[in-house]
Amino acid sequence: MGHFRSFLDGIGFFFQGLRWVTRHPRWWLFGLIPALIVFVLYATVLYLLGTNALAIADWATPFADGWGEGAQTALHALFGLVIFGAGVVLFVVTFTATTLILGEPFYEKLSEKVEETHGDVPTGHELPLWKSIPRSIKDSLVTLGYVLLFTIPLFFLGFVPVIGQTVVPVLGALISGFFLTVELTTLAMERRGIARKGRFVLLRGNKAPALGFGVLLFLLFLIPLVAVVAMPAAVAGAAIMVRTRLSPA
Repeated sequence: MGHFRSFLDGIGFFFQGLRWVTRHPRWWLFGLIPALIVFVLYATVLYLLGTNALAIADWATPFADGWGEGAQTALHALFGLVIFGAGVVLFVVTFTATTLILGEPFYEKLSEKVEETHGDVPTGHELPLWKSIPRSIKDSLVTLGYVLLFTIPLFFLGFVPVIGQTVVPVLGALISGFFLTVELTTLAMERRGIARKGRFVLLRGNKAPALGFGVLLFLLFLIPLVAVVAMPAAVAGAAIMVRTRLSPA
């Protein structure tokens, strides 16, 4: 029951962030700018992937060239659906990292403003922009590596009957949600001087709230345009979670 309660607490942090941005609409609009730019770029790539999914499936299944037309069509449709689904999951997982990197000055300021409304803002660990952006890129690539380490096996397990349609989507949501929390809490944790390894340790020790926060966002980000609208609230909620739950000192 304690873990379930903590999971719900994690969900609650998003709604606290949503409440904050609704009370500060100017900062919500401010946080929409980089998210909207990245969304347009990603939507274009997804459109191209969707329109070419069957062609990619045909190229990836040369072993089926001798099959009957009906069997080939079914296989290509299945492969095309899985390829597009993998693209959507990759979109969700990398959207946050890409948006945070490109919009770091925006979200750093937004995160600071959230903390200001809760008291003093931690200081003493600031980096100049020319140092913080390369470090953010490096950290995001490391996180993406961990994501792929888990999601690539899940991709192939998705072809297994029953398991691929039940267990795999749940595991995918949990894994993707956890790493979304990793990305979103980076700004507030770096403000406290917590490096990448320390952030992973801290979040592994608070899996339930980290999963509650991240899984909700993963599901929301699957809905078109919601990722853009919810991004400022997600950044605000992550700052509140770090300040009040993960690293209150």
